[in-house]
Amino acid sequence: MARRIGKHWWIYEIVQFATYFWLPVVLVALWWFISSDSQSFFMPPLSEIVQTLLNDIGNGELLEAAAFSMRNVGTGLSAAIVLGVSFGLLIGYNSVLRSAVWPLIAFLRAIPGVAIIPIVLVAFGVGPGPQIFVIALGCVWPILLNTIDGVRGIQSSITDTARAYRLPRALFIRQVLLPAATPQIMAGIRISLAVSLTIMVVSEFSAGNQGLGVYISSGVQSFAPSQVWAGTVFIGLIGYLTNVAFVLIERRILAWYFEIPRRTATKITSIAGAENERA
Repeated sequence: MARRIGKHWWIYEIVQFATYFWLPVVLVALWWFISSDSQSFFMPPLSEIVQTLLNDIGNGELLEAAAFSMRNVGTGLSAAIVLGVSFGLLIGYNSVLRSAVWPLIAFLRAIPGVAIIPIVLVAFGVGPGPQIFVIALGCVWPILLNTIDGVRGIQSSITDTARAYRLPRALFIRQVLLPAATPQIMAGIRISLAVSLTIMVVSEFSAGNQGLGVYISSGVQSFAPSQVWAGTVFIGLIGYLTNVAFVLIERRILAWYFEIPRRTATKITSIAGAENERA
């Protein structure tokens, strides 16, 4: 699109940027304006929140807490991806195994991830290890279930053709099952990304000694609402940026998948044009 515009490509880029960010900018501006004269202890002005946020970023306190928390999130989410995709491919392809384990999966996935945090902390104590375990356990279910659905959605003609050509199992999984299920897998990972941040904060609330959850808790204990709001806003920014980064990675990995609707629309347009010419 930008190439078609030619020398005015920069206008298109500005319009695209405004389209994506106009609503957040308007909401932040409203928040700033409405809260400017706030006298509430629990709802400080946005200017005060931003000042606290910048101060704690500048002195390294927030960055150190975020590094610790995101390290746990990255480790737990990575473990969930490996386990969810591996077992999802196996369970989705093997109908006998799926029938055997499905009641157990249905039971375990119904348990909220945050509900087992006290049990894990009592059994294993505090520290990054139990927190990573809880994050992985809470994030594995969306990935596992989406992978199973992705494998089950493969047309039977594709699997029959693979069997007819006697493809080795490893090659079949790598070249047939995994690519076909990748759109569903990426959707599950995106859901788990949001879940991981929630579980991370709650686990640090419960028994953490470091991290963003502890930063917010210390603000509550010291009656510093601006610190609580600053930590909350900072987590929101992290969540937004990680989601944007994931979308960019997803569109690169699934470029073929996102190209299908465009090709279909182009084909429909050409057919409609040809029919109109005939009429």
